[in-house]
Amino acid sequence: MTKKANLKILGMSCAACAAKIEKELKNMKGISDANVNLALEKATVTYDPERINTKDMENRIKDLGYDIIKDKVELILIGMSCAACAAKIERTLNKLPGVSHASVNFATENATVEYNSDEINVDTIIKAVRNIGYDAKEKKETAIETGKKEAEIKNTRNLVIISSILTVPLLLSMILRMFKFPGGVLDNPWFQITLSTPVQFIIGFRYYRGAWHNLKNRSANMDTLVALGTSAAYFYSLFNVLTKPMSQIHNYMYFEASAVVITLVTFGKMLEAIAKGKTSEAIRKLMGLQAKTARVIRNDQELDIPIEEVKVNDIIIVRPGEKIPVDGKIIEGYSAIDESMITGESIPVEKNTGDEVIGATINKTGTFKFKATKVGKDTVLSQIVKMVEDAQGSKAPIQALADKVSGVFVPVVLGIAVLTFLIWYLVLGNINAGIINAVCVLVVACPCSLGLATPTSVMVGTGKGAENGILIKGGEYLQKAKEINAIVLDKTGTITKGKPEVTDVISTGEMKQDKIIEISGIAEKNSEHPLGEAIVNKARETSKKLIDPDKFDAVPGHGICITVYNEEFYIGNRRLMKEQNIDISYIEPQLKKLESEGKTAMVLASAKKAEGIIAVADTVKDDSKKAIKELQDMNIDIYMITGDNKRTAEAIAKQVGIKNILAEVLPEHKAEEVMKLQKQGKIVAMVGDGINDAPALAQADVGIAIGTGTDVAIETSDITLISGNLMGLVTAIKLSRATMKNIYQNLFWAFIYNSIGIPIAAIGLLNPAIAGGAMAFSSVSVVSNALRLKRFKAGR
Repeated sequence: MTKKANLKILGMSCAACAAKIEKELKNMKGISDANVNLALEKATVTYDPERINTKDMENRIKDLGYDIIKDKVELILIGMSCAACAAKIERTLNKLPGVSHASVNFATENATVEYNSDEINVDTIIKAVRNIGYDAKEKKETAIETGKKEAEIKNTRNLVIISSILTVPLLLSMILRMFKFPGGVLDNPWFQITLSTPVQFIIGFRYYRGAWHNLKNRSANMDTLVALGTSAAYFYSLFNVLTKPMSQIHNYMYFEASAVVITLVTFGKMLEAIAKGKTSEAIRKLMGLQAKTARVIRNDQELDIPIEEVKVNDIIIVRPGEKIPVDGKIIEGYSAIDESMITGESIPVEKNTGDEVIGATINKTGTFKFKATKVGKDTVLSQIVKMVEDAQGSKAPIQALADKVSGVFVPVVLGIAVLTFLIWYLVLGNINAGIINAVCVLVVACPCSLGLATPTSVMVGTGKGAENGILIKGGEYLQKAKEINAIVLDKTGTITKGKPEVTDVISTGEMKQDKIIEISGIAEKNSEHPLGEAIVNKARETSKKLIDPDKFDAVPGHGICITVYNEEFYIGNRRLMKEQNIDISYIEPQLKKLESEGKTAMVLASAKKAEGIIAVADTVKDDSKKAIKELQDMNIDIYMITGDNKRTAEAIAKQVGIKNILAEVLPEHKAEEVMKLQKQGKIVAMVGDGINDAPALAQADVGIAIGTGTDVAIETSDITLISGNLMGLVTAIKLSRATMKNIYQNLFWAFIYNSIGIPIAAIGLLNPAIAGGAMAFSSVSVVSNALRLKRFKAGR
């Protein structure tokens, strides 16, 4: 049995790093698959726990010269009486599988535990403390990863400032020499060595360290290119200072080139880190939606407690304007709730006793009590966050091309640089130009942009989807959705509301419409049939109270006979009317017209004659027609599939403008219909409720589950539309197309940049400083282009 682990990696500088780690992990025994995402700085590994554990993987990654970011939790310990207690707890925690390090502080009564969340969770860690006679509770979930990223950005910013201060005088000397002005002390070679040396070996230490780790593992990456290029410029200049006459030295010094390259590349790294942080903004926004506290009733008292302490079955009170802390079911009261942050729908939803509520949504009007049913990681919001995190860590198939290129890119660049030097030195006889042009080739060729081109767009695209109530399982489905040219829509619950409603109330005698619906409501009051429920709901809109009938008699397959207000009434189909000898021939045209519209028509009759007709139907969702029209305008063939008879199916299809109808199809045969379309060469999406349509969803190229609130069929589908609105389908496909367009743009510019930059550098038309700036700009431009997706607007 295989398991999946997510390892957070620190220290990758370019796509070559990611490719190297991925290759090394795949070569380890017991690992069946590994996927390293440069933009997300994460490795997703599928492995056999009986042959290998995550500690082995972490050690291998560290051997390659990178760091692992661990999950970290702080615990408040209760019951310690001496240092021996602290030592005992520490030993226990360090022995737990999945815990890499634990330290207990007796003075502060705190424990800090570093662990792998794929192997162990906080509850298990706390349970281990309790098993040895103490107690513990989580102090606060430390945002270790966020903290490290912020520290990295701050540290890099400081390095850029220091490096800039040291580099500006060197740059100024070069500019003055270009225009034949004397630079004074700025031109002094020892002054330039004094300024450039800290830049080269202190600011640039990160590149030497990265290059050394790569050298040990017989590979190369961006650090190798920067370290080699700047070292060549620096040591060549130093050699000239020590060997050339002072009068000629200014023509042989390139200290500003090495210093400017290091400064600009480090500046690019800082901008890249800031921009990459923005790509994960969607997750931070989602997590920020959660309430911090909950008002619970315990021992007949109202208590405000941290949301982490809420337990299943707790009774929680929510007042107007407050966030609902966790998922649950209303047990008292009613309200209108703004669920837009989960579903993307802006109109508040009416909620009554028995209705489910979702954590992080906002209570607008009334006060109510609800029972907590899902807390912590089980809530809808937590599931959404987890799914978005997984999606952002996945690869789109198109990334395989960039990965292949990145894997061989650096060795090829090193070869081109050597060739450039040899041609300029041996053929053209200019060693000075040979070294500088080789440096330019090394510096200008950065594989970062290639490695970031796809994952950054996938991260922003899936995050933007989550903001609009569209959960996309991964880059593969984001890419596939762009190619969809046929969509199979399940009728019930997808095109229609999935809940019958009264559509027509027609008086055929002297009885008024309100009376017809009231009598019908009394008759159906105790019915559990969906059609009967629809009539009762309609009756309650106009009647304050539906009384009980004096006499009630259900006739299976026919209808109901009741006595109320001292009169006998019948509600049902033609067979019931025929049994009671009630003539309905004169209303037959009206019945047939309603039935041709896909409605179920029932007759209400007194003992003497037919009094009225009530028609019930599963009505079309408000936006279905608009959504289907937009999909058709996108050159997508739309098919409606249903188990209903052809007449009913045609009536619904006509309302929404669908011409391709697959009627009278049993659930188990829906997958076969999808397969038939695939055999015609179509890329098919199946849209259903995610449960009854599971085989068809699995068969389709893209399975799209349509659900509302807590009915999120995450496991069944490739894409989930939380709101249940078909306009979400339009948005999902438009978002897919926008994301793929963005990826193509990124890959185009990444390839073009390197294709043009390298030959220009090789023939001597590029200054090393400009090459460094271009290198930094390439990565930042790719990430910035991906961030444009944040401006994507959902279709409504």
